[in-house]
Amino acid sequence: MTAIAVWLMDKAGRRLLLMVSSGGMAICLFLVSLSFYLKAHSGVASQYETFFTILALVSLMIYIASFSLGVGAIPWIIMSEILPANVKGVGGSVATLSNWLTSWAVTMTINLLLQWSSAGTFMIYAIVSALILVFVALCVPETKGRTLEEIQSSFR
Repeated sequence: MTAIAVWLMDKAGRRLLLMVSSGGMAICLFLVSLSFYLKAHSGVASQYETFFTILALVSLMIYIASFSLGVGAIPWIIMSEILPANVKGVGGSVATLSNWLTSWAVTMTINLLLQWSSAGTFMIYAIVSALILVFVALCVPETKGRTLEEIQSSFR
């Protein structure tokens, strides 16, 4: 999917791919959350247990594809395109630090959250993915085919 994203970036645009990616992630994580919730509340030997398991698995596979399509790679490209040369080093370092700290926080809290509630954990992640979609729609400019000056003017 990352290779497809590289090809699509210059055709569809970075912003659109980010929105499709984060929207797909939010929907998939909601479906995983729903499958855990329904499996937990449908009874011990539910006839739908296999369906809920397959729904969770397929949703996670599509989630991974959605992540790879946009959110996994495009922020790094946009970061290099929107930062002026005089702050690119510091800005890139801050962005990388933020990314790694967020990854660390997710890694350190996932087991605790899953013990609390599997459905709740994935619902939290679905909400965060939906917030990414809102953020991209409201704040991220399209950078495809634009100069740094044109991108900078969209922030004013």
